[in-house]
Amino acid sequence: MAKTNWNVDKAHSTVDFSVKHMMFATVKGGFQDFDATIVADPTDLTTADIEFTIDVSSIDTRNGDRDAHLRSADFFDVENHPKMTFKSTDIEKTDDNEYNITGDLTLRGTTKPETFAVTFEGTGLDPWGNEKAGFAVSGKIKRSDYGLTWNAPLEAGGVLVGDQIKVELQLQAANG
Repeated sequence: MAKTNWNVDKAHSTVDFSVKHMMFATVKGGFQDFDATIVADPTDLTTADIEFTIDVSSIDTRNGDRDAHLRSADFFDVENHPKMTFKSTDIEKTDDNEYNITGDLTLRGTTKPETFAVTFEGTGLDPWGNEKAGFAVSGKIKRSDYGLTWNAPLEAGGVLVGDQIKVELQLQAANG
């Protein structure tokens, strides 16, 4: 395949995360508003150019009070930092259809290199003849690296919110 432009199909894609709560439970959430610019041959991502943007105010953990707190200055500070961005800087093929994509992640005004595992899931034509490609993305980041340090100590020890955030994306992209 040739290197072409791919646009994320938001109706068939998800950007999700999970974090430990009270040291023993897991809270999951996602972002509803995101976009990406992908210039790639999906069968060989090593030469791809990838930029991803997330509107952090679109956070959804299925709890309105928690979402409002996450939007506040205690966490994302969406008033001053409305977007989270990722721009690829290096892509390494690790196995058939498997890649490590390293790039600059900017969150809350801090930029750090992060690496995510990406699996190319395949391509196909939808019922209207449009070419689609599927990708699965996973990784982990430390929220404290980006100034998201709010927490509360627990009476039994430990803290309310874990530092490690697991990231999972399921992306469907359309050629063109």
